[in-house]
Amino acid sequence: MLKRVADGPAVVACNTCRHAADAREDGEGVRGGARLVAALRAVQASDPRYAGIAVQEMPCLFACTDFCTVHLRAPGKVGYVLGRFTPGEESARAILDYAVHHAASEHGRVPYSAWPEGIKGHFITRTPPAGFVAE
Repeated sequence: MLKRVADGPAVVACNTCRHAADAREDGEGVRGGARLVAALRAVQASDPRYAGIAVQEMPCLFACTDFCTVHLRAPGKVGYVLGRFTPGEESARAILDYAVHHAASEHGRVPYSAWPEGIKGHFITRTPPAGFVAE
């Protein structure tokens, strides 16, 4: 059930997410999660700033009502689940921009002033790293 992946800063995207609140797939029969994974990989490959952020995927993050979800994580840092994205380049760039700030932060807290506009309003949960809780 589990597959080992690199233990570093990562965006884990749900590859089976709905395309939108009212649609499972887009007009071509492709799930929104698959579109978002493709966009994340394309944006990551286009800019060396994102080289330190792994793009990983898995089926179902169990945030189905919040479609197009991702989990941002890094060792020893607070992680976040974000959703309700339009699967495409603009969302992928905002997610990766935030992931760069998150990876560079001490504990996973990124000052609001550094948040890309495209991730504001998309946070669903924050998750403490193993062995910790947030203060």
